[in-house]
Amino acid sequence: MADTASVSRTDLEGRRKKLIRQRRQKIIQTIWQTCALVSLAGGLLWMAVQPTWLVKSEKDIEVSGNQLLSSAEIQSLLPLSYPQSVWKIEPSRIAQSLQKQPLIAHANVTRRLFPPGLIVEVRERTPVAVAQKTSANRGKTTLGVLDITGTLISADTYNSKAVKAQLPNLKVTGVPEQYRQFWRQLYETISRSSVKVTEIDCQDLTNVILKTEIGRVYLGAPSHQLAEQIKVLAQMRDLPTKVNANKIQYIDLRNPDLPTIQMHK
Repeated sequence: MADTASVSRTDLEGRRKKLIRQRRQKIIQTIWQTCALVSLAGGLLWMAVQPTWLVKSEKDIEVSGNQLLSSAEIQSLLPLSYPQSVWKIEPSRIAQSLQKQPLIAHANVTRRLFPPGLIVEVRERTPVAVAQKTSANRGKTTLGVLDITGTLISADTYNSKAVKAQLPNLKVTGVPEQYRQFWRQLYETISRSSVKVTEIDCQDLTNVILKTEIGRVYLGAPSHQLAEQIKVLAQMRDLPTKVNANKIQYIDLRNPDLPTIQMHK
């Protein structure tokens, strides 16, 4: 029994010493980790205040994804003052500011460390139609341009030469807020048609009218029949070879199953 008690006391003493050693090692490890973190934070702080980490001018901003706006135009839109530490710049705030610009649909901004600067990636709103309205006194006036979502880009905002050079030929007459809900479907369907459409009249939403190369086309109110209506229109593209186009008042596709042609009297 005495030997058993002696072994137990020896075993317990060994375990106690082992636990003490482990605690000491853990304390030392914690101290080293803390020192390493403090050194790293101090190093980063030192790097941040060095002049070599400054964004000195718009030349330090790399722009990509732009086709309508020039890189210089996008650089001028950034809410930055120069010089400025690359670490103090908030990329998300810069991106949000760019996305408020009428011609920019999305922007992504990241820091560039070597050399210090910013990388700005943008996706622009591509104009697909010129938006117009009519008034009794002034006739047709241009409101701006529309992108595929129906977002109106005011005529006052596209001063870029590149934008003006790429203005679309398609024109839309009406109030954009009223036809925006079906604009994407209407534009995408018409753009796939083999019959060229030069103008869309959306002033009366109970009867959308197309001005096409074979004459005026009545579609009625926008509906699920749109694809079928444009399909029937494509089948009628040879109509001018059979009927004098000047005598056609309009083509009625409000019922695509029973298309009719209204002639001038």
